[in-house]
Amino acid sequence: MKKRFHKAIKNEQAVFPVILQEESGGGYFVTNPAFEGCYSQGDTMEEALANIREATELCLEEAREEAVLG
Repeated sequence: MKKRFHKAIKNEQAVFPVILQEESGGGYFVTNPAFEGCYSQGDTMEEALANIREATELCLEEAREEAVLG
């Protein structure tokens, strides 16, 4: 059974809950449910969390651009 962990990541503006799932072949898959399509992975939990922070920043940047241009 794959293990699932609920964590939170922070940036300067907000705290985002994320969901980490241990993969059967090793490593972790992580998603930020606040943004559709915002997910990443990593060999370790720490790497996966660092990667989802970066993915979240990109999702935030895209959302800001859409708000300005939309």
